[in-house]
Amino acid sequence: MASTVTTEPSRNPAAPPRPGYGQLLRTRGAWTFLLPGFAARQPFAMLTISIVLLVQHTTGSYGAAGAAAAVTGVSMALFAPYSGRLADRHGQRAVLVPGVLVHTLSGLALTALALAHAPLWALFAAAVPTGASVPQIGPMVRARWGARLQDSPLMSTAAAFESVTDELTFVFGPLLATALCTTVAPAAGLVTEAALTLAGGLLFAARKSTQPQVTGTGHARVRHASALRVPGVRVLVVAFLGIGSVFGGMQVSLAAFTESIGEPGLNGVLYGTFAAGNMLSGIVCGALAWKAAPHRRLLVGYAALALTASALWTSHSVLVLAGLGLLVGMCIAPALITGYTLVESLVPAGARTEAFTWLTGAVALGQAAAVTVAGQLEDRLWGGAGFLVPMAGTVLALVTLLALRSRLVTRPRNRTVARGVGHRVPVTVD
Repeated sequence: MASTVTTEPSRNPAAPPRPGYGQLLRTRGAWTFLLPGFAARQPFAMLTISIVLLVQHTTGSYGAAGAAAAVTGVSMALFAPYSGRLADRHGQRAVLVPGVLVHTLSGLALTALALAHAPLWALFAAAVPTGASVPQIGPMVRARWGARLQDSPLMSTAAAFESVTDELTFVFGPLLATALCTTVAPAAGLVTEAALTLAGGLLFAARKSTQPQVTGTGHARVRHASALRVPGVRVLVVAFLGIGSVFGGMQVSLAAFTESIGEPGLNGVLYGTFAAGNMLSGIVCGALAWKAAPHRRLLVGYAALALTASALWTSHSVLVLAGLGLLVGMCIAPALITGYTLVESLVPAGARTEAFTWLTGAVALGQAAAVTVAGQLEDRLWGGAGFLVPMAGTVLALVTLLALRSRLVTRPRNRTVARGVGHRVPVTVD
């Protein structure tokens, strides 16, 4: 059946030419979970840098600090998908309330052990529950968007908006943590992170009306088993590991650089500049109407990320490092946004929450590995050697993306198990 351009608006006069942030934020009930969600995810951006600064202060070693932060990140990466699975099975509130309590207590225990100059193994023992209990607020907010929007074209706008929100937390979080650790007390950052997690997490959990509907146990188990089986998800996990290596490598290396020049307070400013570039490019990406297929955008954006990250180790001044950090940040947001957008098209609706947690966990795992390696490099080699980690992580991930790019191509939903070739035209609407 044919329709003319003039009759289409008459059937739906309220529909805008293309979805945008304004229409997204007018979604009914959105603000009831957006505001508490923003408050609840803020501590996540403070956690790693707070651990690094506290443990480095008490031990004098970036290697030990990076290792303690790495244990936290690995623990989070391993437990994040199970947290998402439990949230779908029993409801977000049932997972969040005990989770934030465990995280608060274990974070305070880690702080006390570090101040008492406990052995490294004791810090690791406290870091495990601290990381395992990190509230998965970002994936939970994305799941709430999915429940509200269903298959609306606004889903891609929501993915961009959430990525921008994530990066906004990484503008304020490191700045706040660094300021607290350097001007108040070395433990102030981690103590504040624990307190904000408790308050924000409980406030978000209280918004029960917007959480996705709980599915049956058996049905949920079948759907969740398919999340990591989607080939494109595994490719995206590798890409997000590379992004995590940038976050982790930057955190340790910037802290070491600013201390080496006698200006530790600049650490938060430099990392905030990096995160600001990420946030600003994310805003632009979400506002544009893209014509290129998502998998092609991911390849181009990731190539730019690898190129800029490879130049970090050459910088020897604050201004040059700030400029390069800004460029690296501007390249991260497009990759993150496109990756989350691809999940919407590659993964069945019943498995998307778990898929989101796999990607979030991949960033944490990449960050954990990066802080460990970067810390060792800073201790054993020259100052700034830790910047080699973002270069290696992004280049290796880019090679993987190029080799397996066909697995990122969206295929018709009714042919998800087909293995034929030649179906490379992306489907944009179910």
